[in-house]
Amino acid sequence: MGSCDGEATRINSFALVSYLPDPLAGFLDRLRKDLMPGCHAKAHVTILPPRPLLCSPQAAWSEIETRLRDTPPFRVELAEIEVFPATQVIYLSVSAGSFELRRLHRLLNAESCFFDEPFSYHPHLTIAQDLEPKELSAAVDAARERWRQFADRRGFVVEKLTFVQNTIENRWEDLNLYPLKPEIHADAH
Repeated sequence: MGSCDGEATRINSFALVSYLPDPLAGFLDRLRKDLMPGCHAKAHVTILPPRPLLCSPQAAWSEIETRLRDTPPFRVELAEIEVFPATQVIYLSVSAGSFELRRLHRLLNAESCFFDEPFSYHPHLTIAQDLEPKELSAAVDAARERWRQFADRRGFVVEKLTFVQNTIENRWEDLNLYPLKPEIHADAH
C-alpha cells in the first residue's frame, strides 16, 4: 500500500548492496519466495546494513562515491546454508570475497554513513528471516536441499553497488548506482 499519489512512503533507513546476476539471482529469489511468501527483496549481498542517516541521502551518496573511487570489481563465492543463532536468519555464507566485503564495510561505515550496528558485520546473503520457530528447521533443510541441487555457478563479480532506501511498506527502492572501476595496470615494456 502506497501513499495517495501512488508513491511509496520512504523512511529514514538506507543500505548499500550489490545485486546478484542471473541465473544465480533468479534461483535465490525463487528460494526466498518459497520460504517467505510475499517477500519482494532481490538477491543481494549487503555492504552497509540498514541504517538511519543524519544527513541528506544526497550528501551520504556523495561521500560513498568519494570513498569508492579506488575500489575495483571483485569476485564473491557463496558457500553453505547457515543460520545466525541470535536472530534465526537463514543465510548463505561467503567464502571468496569476504575480505573485500569487510574492507568495503570498514571503509564506508564512517562519517555521515556511520551506524553503531547491533551485530558485527558478517558478509552473507539472506535466504529467510522472521520465520516462526517451528518453521525454522524445515526451512533450513529445504534451503540446503535446494542449494545442493543448484547446478550453475555459485559466484559472481561485484561490479556495481546500489544505494537503497526502505519504505513504510518494507520495499527497498534503488536510489543510486555506482559502477566499480577496474584497476588500470601500466604496460610493462
